[in-house]
Amino acid sequence: MALKNIPEILCPDLLWILSAMGHGDELAIVDKNFSACRVSRKTVTGKLISMNAASATDAIAAILAVMPLDHFVEQPLMHMEDPDQAGTMLPVHTDVELLCSTVEKRSIKSRSIERFAYYPLAESCFAVVHTGETRPYGNFILKKGVV
Repeated sequence: MALKNIPEILCPDLLWILSAMGHGDELAIVDKNFSACRVSRKTVTGKLISMNAASATDAIAAILAVMPLDHFVEQPLMHMEDPDQAGTMLPVHTDVELLCSTVEKRSIKSRSIERFAYYPLAESCFAVVHTGETRPYGNFILKKGVV
């Protein structure tokens, strides 16, 4: 890709998705073990983007380099919680929450979503980005803001 200031791990298909998304649209960022192919078929675009060499934090950092999070909602970041530790933020969750806060230059708190409630939310997203994240429950939803 021969563009300036675009993170190299953002492929053309993902850039199209990020550009086509409107304010308030959501993007599912899922881990290596997530049933991404099945869920992606039910999304707005039916698109699955593979970033299997990237961790959740690397993928989200690249995405947030070009896409802002929504300022008009209290929690533009959601994560799938561990059913064995309901209400507990796992290291992957705190890492992404800190990343989002740093990039957005404001406090971002991730909203915990029960495991089975996460799937229909992911299905209603604009698209799914499948990462190589190996940490369990490294599944997130980002809500797009305005530039």
